Amino acid sequence: MLGITIRIKTVIIALCVLAIAGCTTTYRNHGYAPNDEDLSLIEVGVSSRDAVIEAVGAPSTAGLLSEGDFYYVRSRVKSFAYQRNQVIERQVLAISFDERGLVQNIERFGLQDGKVVPLSRRVTSSSVENKGFLRQLLGNLGKFNAGDFLN
Repeated sequence: MLGITIRIKTVIIALCVLAIAGCTTTYRNHGYAPNDEDLSLIEVGVSSRDAVIEAVGAPSTAGLLSEGDFYYVRSRVKSFAYQRNQVIERQVLAISFDERGLVQNIERFGLQDGKVVPLSRRVTSSSVENKGFLRQLLGNLGKFNAGDFLN
């Protein structure tokens, strides 16, 4: 009887430890932004696009045009149990170039410098507005061709 009680207590303690371990905060890093030591290899007005790529690597994002600026983006995200993920740190390094392709400016922005950018929906309007799921599902019943399934 005493051996069973010790086993039950051991199992309960193990389950409690697993439950507590499952609720620990985790941090994930996304992206890459060069540090100041790597940026010291880049000279404003002297370094070219190729020199920047050689010194700090290819950018995460580039400007819209083929001769656009380089952007390096790094984020740190905090996750805790069932709660929504939270971005706790974000760094954006922007390297702009002049018309000759030489570095014009290097700027670093943090999460505190950011602004919320509302996303707009730029697609053709959908025909499913004001239709529930069942109405959409049942509306397609007569549109099937049995020959399509036989091929």
